[in-house]
Amino acid sequence: MTGTSTELVRVKLDTSTLREESNRSLLGEPLPGSWLRPTGILANMRFLWRTSLPYRVTLVAVGLTTLTVLVVGLVMGHAIARDLYSSRVSEIVSEADRAGTAARAAFAAGAESDETVLTSLRQQALQTASEQAANSRGYAFYRAPQTSSSVGLQNIASDVQVAELITDELRTAVRGDSENLHYQSVALPGREGEGDIPGVIVGTGVNVPTVGMFEYYLVYSLEGSQQTLDFVQRTLVVSMVILVLLVAVIVGGITRAVIRPIRTAARASLKLADGELGQRVPVRGEDDLGVLARSFNQMADNLQRQIEQLEHLSKVQQRFVSDVSHELRTPLTTIRLAGGIVYARRDEFDKAFARSAELLHDQIGRFELLLNDLLEISRYDAGAVEMLRKPNSLGAIADDVIGSMSQVALDHGVELIFLEPERLVEAEFDERRITRVVRNLIANAIEHSEGRPIVITVDSNATAVAISVRDYGLGMAPNQAEHVFERFWRADPSRKRTMGGSGLGLAISQEDAQLHGGWLQVWSRPGMGSNFRLTLPRTAGDSIVSSPLPLEPEDAGAESFQAPSYWGYVVRRIGAVDDPDLPEVSNHTPSAGEPPASGASDHQGDPQ
Repeated sequence: MTGTSTELVRVKLDTSTLREESNRSLLGEPLPGSWLRPTGILANMRFLWRTSLPYRVTLVAVGLTTLTVLVVGLVMGHAIARDLYSSRVSEIVSEADRAGTAARAAFAAGAESDETVLTSLRQQALQTASEQAANSRGYAFYRAPQTSSSVGLQNIASDVQVAELITDELRTAVRGDSENLHYQSVALPGREGEGDIPGVIVGTGVNVPTVGMFEYYLVYSLEGSQQTLDFVQRTLVVSMVILVLLVAVIVGGITRAVIRPIRTAARASLKLADGELGQRVPVRGEDDLGVLARSFNQMADNLQRQIEQLEHLSKVQQRFVSDVSHELRTPLTTIRLAGGIVYARRDEFDKAFARSAELLHDQIGRFELLLNDLLEISRYDAGAVEMLRKPNSLGAIADDVIGSMSQVALDHGVELIFLEPERLVEAEFDERRITRVVRNLIANAIEHSEGRPIVITVDSNATAVAISVRDYGLGMAPNQAEHVFERFWRADPSRKRTMGGSGLGLAISQEDAQLHGGWLQVWSRPGMGSNFRLTLPRTAGDSIVSSPLPLEPEDAGAESFQAPSYWGYVVRRIGAVDDPDLPEVSNHTPSAGEPPASGASDHQGDPQ
């Protein structure tokens, strides 16, 4: 009792843990403590993206808002920068035009050819032009190369840096069109420790009387415009960040408010699934969420009513089957005793009465078997099954069943080939129930073997023991094999039962296998026969990692009967018949150097 209680507690704890994780996954809640792991942040972000609708909606909204704000910010920044540059350049060009006009007027006022006078005149003209260009950072006054006057008037610049900024392209443009202004963007050296600042150089032609054409350049700084642009860009960035955060908060809040009733409904549905049929969702308002809550509650009411009706009907049905089965046992006992007397004296009757006595005896036996199976099924349905597990040998069970059914096999002309390893195949199971499963499998194989041999194999591995029953009869299609463990189902309804089965044997066998935590599976193909495999855990309550026997037999693709592999097995043949396809074999024990038993290699991937 202690071991059983411990097993039940462990199963209950495992089930509770799985349910809690399932609930958290459904409701979008990360597992506790997972944020503390090194990869917890990324893992939980992926988990929330997969399971939390508010998180996903908020993240998508933030992403789209960020993309939109970035595009708008780039467009606005570019437009503002372009407008600032255009307006500032317009101001600079206007100012440079006034300075150039003043310089031309100053030179036109004097017509002297003396170099000293011209130098003084140049100084006066440049001073007048500088007064008109108060915002310029420097100037340069160069003699055009095509000037051929012999009067010397040297080039002059406010500083060396200004002279270095004037490019050949700008000088060529000024020489080609001296009447108009020409400008070019340049990078002006900034203060010490700072980078370059943007600037503009404006150039025009100035005609000096008696000397010729000179080039006049003014340098302007765009530092003020750049500072304005930087301020605007910073303001845009801060505004965009605030906007994105506000969108995240607003969308997240709205989404959580909308999702909260849905999560409440989800929690209620989980509790309904756990059997708490009284769970309901609070109804608030007349909107879509209120309609959802009312619809859910109406569904829960209908579901509770139908489940209660089904439970009542199931209990009535179980009670009916159980009561009828018990009530029929008394008259059946009387009929069986009376029929036994008639059957024992059948030799005293004529042939017709003797045959009737035999039929009566057989049908009474079948009726009794059907009643026993119905009683067993009613116990399963009522959850009143009791098991007595203890260490048993699956090989010994199979050997006893084969011995008890050898006469039946001989009557059907079927040979039974029993393959058992030398080692003991032991596990903890209910001997009576597993004996019944093995008997049902072998009887079913004899029924459908079409007179071909039947191979019964027993083997084990570290976690499980298994027995397979392979026949070479007509077989079944995959869609038929899916229903083989259903109650009263028959692959071929027109096929006559020759062994008086009740139609519940395989259904009961499946229930017995599941009670033990094992598998009862079938492989079958038309024209290739069938292979039933029962796999049981070695220790009660343990999980089966793999089955020691294959579900699909090695000779599954063979067109005719192939003798099974005998390496590693002790072989017994019961009811041997003359079959040219079956070679003569005898009991065989592997010797040194021979291949190991098939059970040495586990069959992974079996469903659990």
